[in-house]
Amino acid sequence: MEQLPVFLNLRGWPCLVVGAGRVGAGKAEVLTAAGARVRIVAPEAGARAAELAEAGRVSLDRRAFGDSDLDGCRLVVAATDDRALNRRIVALAESRGVLANSASEARIGDFSMPAIVDRSPVLAAVSTGGASPSLARYVRARLETLIPRSFGRLAELARAARPEVNARLPRISDRRAFWDRVFEGPIAEMAFAGRLDEARAALAALLDSGGGSAPATGEVYLVGAGPGDPDLLTFRAMRLMQQADVVVHDRLVSPGVLALARRDAEVIYAGKRRAEHAIEQPGINRLLVRLAREGKRVLRLKGGDPFTFGRGGEEIATLAEEGIPFQVVPGVTAASGCAAYAGIPLTHRDHAHACIFVTGNRVEGRVALDWEAVTRPDQTVVVYMGLASLHEICAGLVRHGLDAATPAALVEQGTTESQRVIEGCLGTLPDHAEGAAARAPALLIVGEVVRLRGRLDWYRPGESGAPAHAHATLAHSEGDSGRGD
Repeated sequence: MEQLPVFLNLRGWPCLVVGAGRVGAGKAEVLTAAGARVRIVAPEAGARAAELAEAGRVSLDRRAFGDSDLDGCRLVVAATDDRALNRRIVALAESRGVLANSASEARIGDFSMPAIVDRSPVLAAVSTGGASPSLARYVRARLETLIPRSFGRLAELARAARPEVNARLPRISDRRAFWDRVFEGPIAEMAFAGRLDEARAALAALLDSGGGSAPATGEVYLVGAGPGDPDLLTFRAMRLMQQADVVVHDRLVSPGVLALARRDAEVIYAGKRRAEHAIEQPGINRLLVRLAREGKRVLRLKGGDPFTFGRGGEEIATLAEEGIPFQVVPGVTAASGCAAYAGIPLTHRDHAHACIFVTGNRVEGRVALDWEAVTRPDQTVVVYMGLASLHEICAGLVRHGLDAATPAALVEQGTTESQRVIEGCLGTLPDHAEGAAARAPALLIVGEVVRLRGRLDWYRPGESGAPAHAHATLAHSEGDSGRGD
């Protein structure tokens, strides 16, 4: 270990930064955030340094560095563009017993400035000892995705409870087991969600039980898995996927997303497609309640967004009636995800001022659409679960006022490596889709914005254009609307 990681309490320390460019301002900002009294000395100041001074967060002397600037300082950062000057400042500081850092050469001076992940009062610092600051920033970025922004709430909860926990659980092994249960279970999730009163009550109940009994009731996480690409998952979704004891997923959750769930979690398939339901919706509702009452953390994973044709509202209504704790994590909707990956903006100043989402489900043998609403001018229409009724939908749109030449596209398995986009117009798309053997899940997009695909297709460049080379991409319908085609 070349350096010893140390966290300094700088509150009230007089600190000096020499240099007021981008680097110097950044160092000054970090020191100020840690409670130091910061003075910047530099002949010229960059915009950020000037802003800090105007806001009263630092003092700024617009002049050259002088030896006397170190008088009374406890820490100095040399951040000028002059490497020789930086070395002189560090040497002078060391001779006076002042902690010194050189922004240009990490191997000289007393300390280096790490890349910081701030979840106060929790801090994570990453340093490569000057070997590669870019690598330190990369590691920090990875940590940012793993550590929730609300982690500080959990730390404050633990700080408040620590004296009583230490008094009631004198053995170190018991305390460790207790905190493991707090940090890895529902109590932590309550804190992350801002339900601090519930978290405190649950922590107290756990402590009263001796710290080892399982919670009487678990929790359900209703999580949107997005349209297919695992990179579109939210940070919160990723965290909950790693904590769940049971995963209940629908048909439209891609294998890549499902693979990110905790490896030892029980996996239950509850998918639905047209006229084929693995578990009927009332059965799914009862399943979630039963699993939670067994004390399990249940991940209800739905393709797209659970509140967009995903029947998520029905499921959490049952959970609320039964007194089961739950939280909802939105996902990227199929409409926005698939349209973006197909190079089709849903709105555009020159082509569409509104966008409407509908389903192509059949009711009593016919497509049940509000034809007046979906045929208004200057809008984009996105139809979920419309492949089986594609001929009827396109014909109905024309019959109710849209031009048969209105551009339309069918997106299959959108955002995945198997993505295929079949283009045409309302008059031709059904035949193109039939000729290309289109299959579900698929999303229909109708409107002038489809014309932009030729210029904006970034995910499959060169594949847009005539349906003769019907391009490969399948767009997922939403969540538990797995009644898809």
